[in-house]
Amino acid sequence: MAPLDYRIPAEWEDQEGVLLCFPYNGKDWPGKFQAIQWAFVEFIKKIAQVEKVFLVITSDEQKLSVHEKLELAHVNMHHINYIMHKTNRSWMRDSGPIIVKRNGKRVALNFNFNGWAKYANYTLDRGVPKIVSETIKADLVQVMYNGKPVVLEGGAIDTNGKGTLLTSEECLLHPTIQVRNENFTKADYEAIFKTYLGITNVIWLGDGIVGDDTHGHIDDLCRFINEDTIITVVEKNPEDSNYKALQDNLKRLQAAHLETGKTPNIVTLPMPKPLFFDGLQIPASYANFLILNKTVLVPTFNDSNDRIALNIIADCFPDREVIGMSAIDLIWGFGTLHCLSQQIPS
Repeated sequence: MAPLDYRIPAEWEDQEGVLLCFPYNGKDWPGKFQAIQWAFVEFIKKIAQVEKVFLVITSDEQKLSVHEKLELAHVNMHHINYIMHKTNRSWMRDSGPIIVKRNGKRVALNFNFNGWAKYANYTLDRGVPKIVSETIKADLVQVMYNGKPVVLEGGAIDTNGKGTLLTSEECLLHPTIQVRNENFTKADYEAIFKTYLGITNVIWLGDGIVGDDTHGHIDDLCRFINEDTIITVVEKNPEDSNYKALQDNLKRLQAAHLETGKTPNIVTLPMPKPLFFDGLQIPASYANFLILNKTVLVPTFNDSNDRIALNIIADCFPDREVIGMSAIDLIWGFGTLHCLSQQIPS
């Protein structure tokens, strides 16, 4: 596969806005749907203070209801851009397009969302990349490999914008569980990353955190905070179910190299105490933060480690305001701030 001169920008590069989809049914958050709507309003408000929100809604009726809620909360309505499109779910990090650049122009990549190779109801979500590309006036490109569509979610990757990408073996290479692309090898994925994202160097982690419905997304594990620094969650309690996997990932990062050949700087981030709801352990992680133009929004979990995590992340972003946002309701949907959003580069 020949490179297409695409480059995937880092999340901290200048953004025009953020793609969100306002929840319209409670299936992802059974029993918590009312609370979720107001948590979402607060999320939108924080983004709209610093940049545009491209907000997917399903109908005129929902638009009226959402608009009323946003005005009640004193959201900056000048930054709200509605996109009318019916979806199955609200997880725009995964069903939305991944925006890359080529010769200064934006290109929207369609990575053929398939419900994380787990759920059957995803056909409406598959239309999100097209409607978003039309909204932002970017060419839409179908990602193919050896004549077949490639499946990849935005939450499965993170990049420094310079040629290095983070991902996990559990998500992309497991032979039997939630298989996105059957029989794909590391070499296959690395060829796709090079062609469509401009990636020349891939750092492979092992397993994701317990309870992750996506089976190993990287945005609950570790993230680039600048071109040579990676922040990663660790668990210090040997009795904890996440201990072994997160220690293994830390060792992999410490042995890794960037596209320059240098070893990355590593910052460690604690995990909140195990969080359970309705008998299930849910994947609460401080690594699921969202970087905006002037702020960083960090999920918090009513945990004693919230303060520690916020201080660590604030030290990582001295030029941005770091804001904690309660995600105790959002996480019941098995994801938080980063999972629900997709940045649109300027």
